[in-house]
Amino acid sequence: MRMIPAQPLNTGSRAELQVFDQLRAAFSAPEYHTWFALHSLNLPWHEYKRFAEIDFIVAGPPGIFVLEVKGGGVSCSDGIWQTTNRRGDSVRLRESPFRQAQSALHGLQQRLPAALSSAFTIGYGVVIPEVQNLPESAEWERAVLADARDFHNFEHWLQQLVEHWQKKTNYVKCATSEQLDQLQQHLRPEFEAVPPLHQSTHAVEERITHLTTDQLKLVDIVEANFRVICTGGAGTGKTMMALELAKRWRASDISVALVCQSPWLKRFLQRHATTGLVVSLVDSIRVAARRAGIDKFDALIVDEGQDILNREALTLLGDYLHGGINEGRWCFFHDLNNQSGLCGTYLPEAYEHLERASSAQVPLTTNCRNSLPILQHIQSQLGADLGHAGVGDGPEVRVYTASSTSDAVNALNRELLALLETEGFSPGDLVILSSVPFAQSWASSIDSQLQKLVSVLDESSPRYGNRDRIGFARIEQFKGLESEVVIVVDLEPPSDSVNTHALNYVGMSRARALLSMIYRTRRLD
Repeated sequence: MRMIPAQPLNTGSRAELQVFDQLRAAFSAPEYHTWFALHSLNLPWHEYKRFAEIDFIVAGPPGIFVLEVKGGGVSCSDGIWQTTNRRGDSVRLRESPFRQAQSALHGLQQRLPAALSSAFTIGYGVVIPEVQNLPESAEWERAVLADARDFHNFEHWLQQLVEHWQKKTNYVKCATSEQLDQLQQHLRPEFEAVPPLHQSTHAVEERITHLTTDQLKLVDIVEANFRVICTGGAGTGKTMMALELAKRWRASDISVALVCQSPWLKRFLQRHATTGLVVSLVDSIRVAARRAGIDKFDALIVDEGQDILNREALTLLGDYLHGGINEGRWCFFHDLNNQSGLCGTYLPEAYEHLERASSAQVPLTTNCRNSLPILQHIQSQLGADLGHAGVGDGPEVRVYTASSTSDAVNALNRELLALLETEGFSPGDLVILSSVPFAQSWASSIDSQLQKLVSVLDESSPRYGNRDRIGFARIEQFKGLESEVVIVVDLEPPSDSVNTHALNYVGMSRARALLSMIYRTRRLD
C-alpha cells in the first residue's frame, strides 16, 4: 500500500511504527494500486476536542477507515482505561480506544465535502499489536479490533474490517481513482506529503534499530562455540553483538572481560555493560582484573579486534584467560577492512595464530548501520566490504571539494546552516569528524554563531554530552562509534595512501543516515 508520507513521521510510538510497516506491506497486489494510507493526520476540528490527531487513515475504492493505535499493555478497571509502556509506566486514558476512534471518525466526516463523503463507506478500527485475548464486550464489536493475533495477518484483518463496515451500511460502494485522488489532496495536499529530511533520517534510525535486533540472533551461533572469530565490515553489528554475548555469558555466572583498544569505545561499552562485566583497554587488563578480584577470566570478548592483533597483545590477554588463547573461551570481533595505523597494531601472523586456535568463524554480511546511499558510496570510493545493504534508502551522500582553506570553511558554514535551519536537524544529531585536532581544523574557523554550537568531544562524552551541541572529534578517536549525521572535513579524497584510505573508511562509515564530505585538494593555501 502506498504510504503518505513515504517514511513514518517522527513518533515516540513503537506500535505506530509497527503498524506503518504492516500497512506498507498490505494490499501490494496490482488490483490494490489505488489504496493509500496517511500517517498522523491532524484534525483542527473534532467532535468535542479543540484539536485531535488520527493515527492512520486507510483509503481505497471501498471506503475510508480510521485506525487508532495503542502500544504496550492495555487495561480497563471500573470503566477506566489505561496503557502501560515497556518501563511499566501507566497513563490513564480519558476514553476507551474505541471511543477515541469513533469520535475521530466523526471529526473526519465533518471535514469531508458531501460529494466525497457519499462516495465511500466510512468506518474505524482499533489496533493493539502487543496485547492479545481481550475479552468480549458490549462496548465494541470484535471485527473492529486487531490484537496481537490479528496483527500476524494484518492484510486479512483489514479485508474483514472493510467487509464489516460494508455490511453495517448494507451497501457496497466503489470510489473512482479520481475520487481517491481528490480525497488524498483534501486530507493531505501533495506539498505536505514529503517529510523533511531530518524526519526521513529518523525513519532510517528505526529500521537500523530493527535490523540490529535481527542481527543479534547470530549471537546464538557464536555462543554455541568455544572460540570464535566474528568478522565483518563497519556497520555489521559487531559491537552490539559483543555486548549481547557478554550479557549472556554473565547470565551463566562466569567472569567475562570485554576489551578494546580505544578509550572512547571503552566508555561506550561501559555505559551499556551488563552488571559484573569487566570492560577494559588491552593494556589495562592486569589492573582491571586486580580491581575485580579475578586472577584469570573465564571468558574474553574483544571488540575492534583488528586494533590488537599482534603478538604482545595476544600474549597479555592470554595470561588473564583460563586456558589462554589456544584453549580458553573467547570471541574476537574483527573488521576485515584495512584500518592499520589509526589505532593499535595489526600483524597478519597474529591473525593467523588466532585462526589456528579458533573453533569457528562467523562472517557478518548484513550492514545494519549505514543507509544504502552511504553504503554504496563507501564501496564505490574505497572498494571496502561492508556487507549487504540492510537498512534501506536514505538521503544521498553530499561531496564538496574546496580549492582553498577559505572555500573549505565557507562550505562547512553552508552545510551546517543547511542541516540546522533548512533541513531541521538538531545540533545533537551532527558530528564533525576531522583528521586533525580542533585548533587545526576548518571547524575552528567557522562563523562565530555556529562555533558556539560546537563541542569538542572527549572519551567521557562522545555523543552523551549536551544534545544541543554539534560534536567534534578526531576520526581515529571515533572508531567503533557512530552518529546520525556525519560531516567529514580536513581530508584529501581517497588515494593509494594507506592512512588516507583508512581515515576515509572510518570517517564515512560512522554515519548512520546522512554523510557529508568536504574534501581539500592536495595543495591548499
